[in-house]
Amino acid sequence: MAEKSKSCVHIAVGIIVNTECSMIFITQRSGKAPNGNLWEFAGGKVEVNETVEQAVYRELKEEVGINVKMAEPFISLIKNCSDKILAVDFFLITSFEGEPFGNEGQIGYWVPVSKLSEFKFPEANKPVLDKLVARFCESLN
Repeated sequence: MAEKSKSCVHIAVGIIVNTECSMIFITQRSGKAPNGNLWEFAGGKVEVNETVEQAVYRELKEEVGINVKMAEPFISLIKNCSDKILAVDFFLITSFEGEPFGNEGQIGYWVPVSKLSEFKFPEANKPVLDKLVARFCESLN
């Protein structure tokens, strides 16, 4: 019997950075969502006929109320789930208008990069967190 092919879901994520003080804006997922109550960076699915860059601009406006001025590619990950394949593109957002907040009712905080390890993120985010620490904390050592 042939194995059913998995669908691929493309996700665009923005890591909102205050470069002056090495702070990152994170939000907490709803307790009812998959990976509920874990912390995350804002983002979501890339829509049909939308580029990944357009998606990250749209998602950050919807989720955290900011207007992205520039998105710098940071890291891309592929996660093979039981029912689908997730392709996730992370962008650094260092230029934006507005102050991020939980526009959909979620809790959000500015956190020093050096303290990100104190927050529980989905396990799949480990390479992202490691790369953030390497990039923004190397000057602190």
